[in-house]
Amino acid sequence: MKASDLFLGKRLFVGNGKPECLGRGPAEIRGSAYIEGPTVTGSPLPFPYVYATSMIGPDVNIDSPIPFLPGVVVACGAWNHSPYSLCVVGDAAILDNLEVNLDINAGANIRAGNNIIAQGQVMSHCGGHVLSAKKNFDIPHPSKEGWRLTHTCVEGPEASVYIRGRITNKKEITLPSYWKDLVVIESITVNLTPIGAHQDIVVKRWDDEKVYLQSKGGMPIDCFYYIMGERKDTEKLIPEYRGTIEDYPGDNSQRSIAGYHYDIKK
Repeated sequence: MKASDLFLGKRLFVGNGKPECLGRGPAEIRGSAYIEGPTVTGSPLPFPYVYATSMIGPDVNIDSPIPFLPGVVVACGAWNHSPYSLCVVGDAAILDNLEVNLDINAGANIRAGNNIIAQGQVMSHCGGHVLSAKKNFDIPHPSKEGWRLTHTCVEGPEASVYIRGRITNKKEITLPSYWKDLVVIESITVNLTPIGAHQDIVVKRWDDEKVYLQSKGGMPIDCFYYIMGERKDTEKLIPEYRGTIEDYPGDNSQRSIAGYHYDIKK
């Protein structure tokens, strides 16, 4: 140990606070530390102002060896600072919002147990799934007990779902069985594109199970279809409102916005 080194055999407290989570008496956690903050660890240069209670910059300690990077050859005896500001072995707990300005790179050994919500690019190299609040939803199945239903949503001023496909030599399009419990049947719209020739196809009627078609002179039907319907298991979306996200006049518990976490997972 150098003469300039500071050695504390028990705990380090800086400030007037009494961190109850670190315990007291026989229950105290030895080797723990409490710093009232704000604190800067590593390089102070990336921070033009006090951005957070704890600010961690790239390590500039020249005694630190450069970490092993796959595909990077480092000459024997080469020393450099780490390109990372923070390395965590084991799970990391974020009790409030996690805001990411750049990319999240999930490598082969990085696992995310729940959703990753990011405004930037989310890359996964582990063969797993990355769910974005802007595009996906996963809910208990409305018709099958013990099942779940997952969809990817298109962007629009309503919470809607769709199906699409092709129908040949038939006059009925069968809707998914769960639509009767998920979709406002009266809101259904149908787009049809005849294939090969004009067939004068019309939507004769529809119910919560099928869409019934009719063609000119009863000629065989061959067409693409695109059917949309508004979800009835959630409140209507309010597309435009004055103020900030916190001023949304609807139910924020049903929303999940990048930077604002309103998810309720069951």
